[in-house]
Amino acid sequence: MTQHPTSPNPSDDAPLVRSSVDRAIATITLDSPHNRNALSARLRTELARALSDAMADEDVRGVVLTGSGPVFCAGADLKEIGAALQGAPVEPAPELPEIFEQIMGAPKPVIAVLNGAARAGGIGLVAAADIALAPKSATFAFTEVRIGVVPAIISVPVSARMHSRQLSRYFLTGELFDASAAAKAGLVTQAVPDREMDHAVDAVLQGLRGSAPSALSRTKELLGELAGGAQAAPDRRTEAFTRMGELSAEFFAGQDAAEGRAAFFEKRPPRWAR
Repeated sequence: MTQHPTSPNPSDDAPLVRSSVDRAIATITLDSPHNRNALSARLRTELARALSDAMADEDVRGVVLTGSGPVFCAGADLKEIGAALQGAPVEPAPELPEIFEQIMGAPKPVIAVLNGAARAGGIGLVAAADIALAPKSATFAFTEVRIGVVPAIISVPVSARMHSRQLSRYFLTGELFDASAAAKAGLVTQAVPDREMDHAVDAVLQGLRGSAPSALSRTKELLGELAGGAQAAPDRRTEAFTRMGELSAEFFAGQDAAEGRAAFFEKRPPRWAR
């Protein structure tokens, strides 16, 4: 995928999400490489709008979700969260459950095309997508436990994808794993040699472009009905997201989370590291 040029300090009015449409496929690009495409309030707002626009466009058959720079998405914007907990104003924006539900409940297939690493909430975007292609150089980690919080909200889409043994391991340890391990665990559809990513993406998009829009939409709905993850069942997602949102908020406001953020920014081990 062609990447947008990066800039270390984007202007306040520069979009953080870019969209284009080519041959019935909308490409939505997270374009905030200065903070590794972190899920800030403004990025979430622009992403939600881009997803809505793509779903409302009758010419769009499917959506590619990708990123600019070396990282697909680093997860939550920890600086913004820390500031908000100190009383700083944060612009109203869709929360992650709304974004995940937009993708999981969308009437058109969403393809995550990773341009690099994914962490924490960024992995939630990967799991929410219908198909996920990752270059073999990409890495993954559920880093929440290492900064004193719980991977609560993302557990809804992730538990519907990953096999339970690997889910337990990577949730509990926060350790790094590669794209091949992610594919074996069910998190991504395919780990692709980096130089072959364009070919792999084209193969998927050719299939979407050759499919009837109404059949695609109904087939995606059917897949949702067949989902193996109990939390991800359409009639339980709202309840699950509500419960997980409460759990996530509880831990993000706790002392361990404050210590985890401080250790992250000070580039030191948190106090519980041994």
